[in-house]
Amino acid sequence: METNVSLLTKKTLTYHVENYNLIGYERLLIEEILSAVENENDTLISWFAQFGNTFRKILFNVHAYRMGLRLGFENIEFDEYDWLRRPPFQDIEELRFGLPDKSRYGNYSTITLGHGPNQIWTYGLSCAYGTAGSSSGICVYDQTFANREEALKDARAKLKKMMLAKVGDKDATNYNQKVIAATLRDIDKLEISSVQLTLF
Repeated sequence: METNVSLLTKKTLTYHVENYNLIGYERLLIEEILSAVENENDTLISWFAQFGNTFRKILFNVHAYRMGLRLGFENIEFDEYDWLRRPPFQDIEELRFGLPDKSRYGNYSTITLGHGPNQIWTYGLSCAYGTAGSSSGICVYDQTFANREEALKDARAKLKKMMLAKVGDKDATNYNQKVIAATLRDIDKLEISSVQLTLF
């Protein structure tokens, strides 16, 4: 990737602060870069510049890199579009909850567990109520956990809460009560087996 240190000037940084609706991490990164510029810290400026050929890419890629560090991902590699490459999670495991016909999307929800090189775990969650649902794949932005059991416990509780909120919903098309009931049964089975494992 071609980097452009000239992107990181006081004028450019000030322009972005004044003309863009920045979110929390973007404001903090701009303050950090501005401090490096004002202190003429060329090493730090070059480090930031390696993350992109546009200011937006620099902010996004630096944030993604730092989030990945929590899980032990240290490589700085970019894809063909100059975005930080998604790191490879280890020991990926997908658990399914819902109706037995697992081939039909909408009949089941999934929890995807995995960890980084430093054995810190996280999960992605796909919730399907029938027609309605939501999905968030496993990624570096997710909450982190010390082990698989903690990650699974949190994911299971979250999915259960989402399902319980739709029990009895009158919109039977989007919130299929058979799917919701089957998902809750599968969650209960997993909870029981987890408790039994801790007893032995």
